[in-house]
Amino acid sequence: MSSKPRRALLGAVLGALVGSLVLSGCAATLIEGTATPASAVRPDVAPADFPIIGADDDDVDRVARNALADLNTYWADQFPGTFGQPYTPLTGGYFSVDPDDLDPARYPNGQIGCGQAIDAVTGNAFYCSSDPGEPDGDAIQYDRAFLGELADGYGRFIPALVMAHEFGHAVQARVGYPVERSINVETQADCFAGAWTAWVAGGDAPHNAIRPGELDQVLRGYLLLRDPVGTGTRESQAHGSYFDRVSAFQQGFDDGPVSCRDGFGADRPFTQEAFQSDEELLSGGNAPYADTIATIAPDSLSEFWTAALRGLGKPFSPPTLAPFTGRAPECDGEQPDADLVYCPADRSVGFDEADLTRPLYASQEGGDFAVVTAMAVPYGLAVRDQLGLSVEGADAVRSAVCLAGAFTQGVRTGQTSVAISPGDVDESVSFLLDYSDDPQVLAESGLTGFQLVDVFRTGVLQGLPACDIGA
Repeated sequence: MSSKPRRALLGAVLGALVGSLVLSGCAATLIEGTATPASAVRPDVAPADFPIIGADDDDVDRVARNALADLNTYWADQFPGTFGQPYTPLTGGYFSVDPDDLDPARYPNGQIGCGQAIDAVTGNAFYCSSDPGEPDGDAIQYDRAFLGELADGYGRFIPALVMAHEFGHAVQARVGYPVERSINVETQADCFAGAWTAWVAGGDAPHNAIRPGELDQVLRGYLLLRDPVGTGTRESQAHGSYFDRVSAFQQGFDDGPVSCRDGFGADRPFTQEAFQSDEELLSGGNAPYADTIATIAPDSLSEFWTAALRGLGKPFSPPTLAPFTGRAPECDGEQPDADLVYCPADRSVGFDEADLTRPLYASQEGGDFAVVTAMAVPYGLAVRDQLGLSVEGADAVRSAVCLAGAFTQGVRTGQTSVAISPGDVDESVSFLLDYSDDPQVLAESGLTGFQLVDVFRTGVLQGLPACDIGA
C-alpha cells in the first residue's frame, strides 16, 4: 500500500477484550451449512466404472476419480436449469500422468488429450477443448505427483478442487466463455468449482465429503495457485490474485452456478494489478514498518471513516491507536488478554508490537496491509460505538469484519490519500485465515477462516450498506 508517491500498509491481529468488549463465543455464518460431518464416509468409485487413462489408482487417482464422477452428476443436474440446454459428458476422457514414469504404452498413441505429448501436463492439470484440428479434445488431464504435493501441503480435498476447476472449463467449452480475457475465464471456473463444493458440503455428493475446517484449507490452497504478485489483469495467462480467486470461489459457494454464469463479464472488478514503478517492485509494495504504524494506518483509517460517517450525517472522532508490548493496557478496570483490542472506555485500539505486528509484517504472507486489515476490525467497532451500535456479540463482530472490507475497497478506489499496492488485499485474506483459530487473535469470534473471508469479501464488494451500519 502506498501514499502518493506510493508507500504501504501492514497487518496486526484481533483478539478479545475482557471487560466491556468480549469477542468470545460469537458466530456469524453467511454460508448455508459449513461442511459435511467428519463421519460422513462416502464410497469410492470403482476404477472400472469410471476409467482414467494411465491411472495407478493411488490416493490422488482415487480422489480425482471420485471428484470427476460427482462433477458429472452435479452438472448433469444443474446444467439444464442454469444454461437452458442438456448436459453432454466429456468425450475425450480423463488422463493421469506420473512425470517419473512416462510410459507411452499406457496412453493411446502415446498421447494425452488433444493429441499432446504425455509430458505436457507435468506440474499441472488442464482441460483441453475440441478445437478444429485437435484430435481427442474435450479431455481433462493431471499430473498426479503435482496434485499429491498440493494435497500434502493444503489438505486432501485440494485435488478434488483442481478437478472441479478444470471441469469448470469444460462447462465453458459447452456454453461459451464470459469474455475473451484469461482472468475472467479462470475466475469463472473457480466460481463453478465453488458451486460444486457447496453441493459437496451440503452432503449431497455420492462420493465426496468435506470435513469441518477443510474449507479453510481450500482457501489456503489458492495462495499457491494465485498469479505472482504484480501480474496485470491483461496478461494472456492471468488467473487472478489470491483475493480474486477466493472471492470467485466463495461467490459460487454462496450463490450457486447462476451467479457464476452472470457475474464474470467485462465489468467484473479485480484486485490484481501490475506494479507501477521499479521502487514498488523492489519493495514488494510494502512501506517501512515504522511508517505503516505511525502514519499510514492512522491516516487512512481516519480519512476513510471521517468521510464515510459524514456521508451518513454523523460526526466521527478517530480512536487512538496505542501500541503495547506483551501486556495490553487496562480497559475500564479490566485487563484484556489479547494482542489487539478495542477499549470503549477510552476509545482506543491497542496492538502488541512484539508478539503480533512486527512478526506479521516480516512474515512471508504478511506485510503492511495485513496489519491495517486487522486494525480495521476493532476500528470498525469504534465506528459502531460512535453510531450508538453494540460493540459486543456475533453481530458486532460480523459487522466489524465487513467494515474492514468496506474500508479496503475505499482505499482501492482512491477515497484516502493512501493507495493500494499489488498483493495488499491478498494479505487481508491470509491474515483472516491464519489467525481465525488463534486464541489470542480471532478464534474468540467463533468464525471460521472461510466465514471471516466471506464477511470481509461482502464488505469489499457491497460496501457499507451490507455491514449493518446504514442504508
